[in-house]
Amino acid sequence: MTDVTLEKAPQAALGYVPVQHSALRNADIVPMALRTVHFVMPGGVDDPTAPSGGNAYDRRVSLDLPGFGWQVHKHAVAGEWPRPGASARAELAGVLRGLPDDTVVLMDGLVACGVPEIVVPEAERLRLAVLVHLPLGDETGLDPVLAAELDAKERAVLRAVPAVVATSDWAVRRLVSHHGLAPDRVHVAAPGADIAPLASGTDGLSRLLCVAAVTPRKGQHRLVEALATVRDLPWSCVCVGGLAQDPAYVADLRALIAKYGLEHRLHLAGPQAGAELDASYAAADLMVLTSYAETYGMAVTEALARGIPVLATDVGGLPEAVGRAPDGGVPGILVPPEDPAALAAELRGWFGEADVRRRLKAAARGRRAALDGWATTARSLAGVLGRLPSEPWRAA
Repeated sequence: MTDVTLEKAPQAALGYVPVQHSALRNADIVPMALRTVHFVMPGGVDDPTAPSGGNAYDRRVSLDLPGFGWQVHKHAVAGEWPRPGASARAELAGVLRGLPDDTVVLMDGLVACGVPEIVVPEAERLRLAVLVHLPLGDETGLDPVLAAELDAKERAVLRAVPAVVATSDWAVRRLVSHHGLAPDRVHVAAPGADIAPLASGTDGLSRLLCVAAVTPRKGQHRLVEALATVRDLPWSCVCVGGLAQDPAYVADLRALIAKYGLEHRLHLAGPQAGAELDASYAAADLMVLTSYAETYGMAVTEALARGIPVLATDVGGLPEAVGRAPDGGVPGILVPPEDPAALAAELRGWFGEADVRRRLKAAARGRRAALDGWATTARSLAGVLGRLPSEPWRAA
């Protein structure tokens, strides 16, 4: 992907402090003047009770894009996306209709991809890019008819816009092949990570941490089933994540925990942020993530940014998030998503083999030092915005 080239200007005149990253020099990132992008995102993007990787990504790039020449005007549209009611649809239509022709617009795919009848006509006059955090049809537990409907709507939107942004190389390949998109119109801007202090852990062994909204796609029931078979091991587990997205699943999960008698060892902590979340990471010895689908897996890199090894399912972009240390060491273990027995076997290996723990921890520290920051994400996204066609997409 081509980098944008931006000229120097005094910081005081711009009124902001540009992003800093070890791989980027100030001469590359301080612009002469800011262009404008209108960023349309879900209404709950700033809701601390409903954290998600997509929301965190949207918030962070909004802060960092000015350092690469793009002033961000946020439009948070409340609604049950991707299946909004009449008021949400009207609000979104009004936002887009109110923007002048040739305006640069970045739309979160959760908002854009379920309403082609609103977005596709606007693609004829606006310079639109759609940011896909997760293909709509890939959400776990959807009725097959609904999944097919959402899939078709998403295809219509993504084929109508000049640029699509995905959060991993895997997601780019998935969107290109699944929706028949031209490869040169689909770009990657992987989430960054903020390097944090090394986690002290609990005893170097026994504290497991899962950071994910409690939903069927995150598969916490598989984690419970695996932990139930290794009750002889001295583990404790904290699951951090929102409990409001799927109350029925949360209720079933609590019943499963009670069925196996794990109430005192496995704690559903609810959503956390800031110092509270930092404390949960700091106490962790091993990160566990049992998702059925992930385009990347920001919780994985947040753990690695603290030197915490990872045990995760081998799905989607998770192998990219786990990655490798510069010396080739792998800082995590990947298991099939529908195999609690494999997860349990790896947990026994973690507890029983000191050499495995030492190797994983060393690789996690190496990966920590090599993680890209959010400046890299913002730079990639700015490059996509800067290359949007200067004429209406249909006319071009």
